[in-house]
Amino acid sequence: MKKISIGADHTAVNLKAEVIKHLASRGIDVIDEGAHSSERSDYPSFASKVAKRIQSGDVDEGILICGTGLGMSIAANKYKGIRAAAVSEVYSAQMSKTHNNANVLCFGARVVTPDLAAKLVDAWLDADYEGERHQKRLDMITEFEQEERS
Repeated sequence: MKKISIGADHTAVNLKAEVIKHLASRGIDVIDEGAHSSERSDYPSFASKVAKRIQSGDVDEGILICGTGLGMSIAANKYKGIRAAAVSEVYSAQMSKTHNNANVLCFGARVVTPDLAAKLVDAWLDADYEGERHQKRLDMITEFEQEERS
């Protein structure tokens, strides 16, 4: 059974609940990292929780939701081995997996409806990484992570 960690800031608590229901309907085990209320919160803390779950192997993949998905993707991508993609339409959700093997899907509650969120999640989950020519590029990204940068 696939296991997914999901996190959202205060702007996306309601959409996160809808996405969790959708994931459950697909038989996916979900770990809810918060937020659990609409009280103001900071998206980097949720991105950190989800990224660390993936790094530890506790979950297979993650979903992060904030106002636009952009802040979450920027924060999550600071973690080694995380490939977080911010999307707002189905084609990019699919391609984030097939070409980039994204292990975190990010989107925004201010730009994505619950219906579209379900379609984004489905496109991403149903896509398969194609490997081959794309693996060279992922290997390059992994090298970037290993370089010491100032």
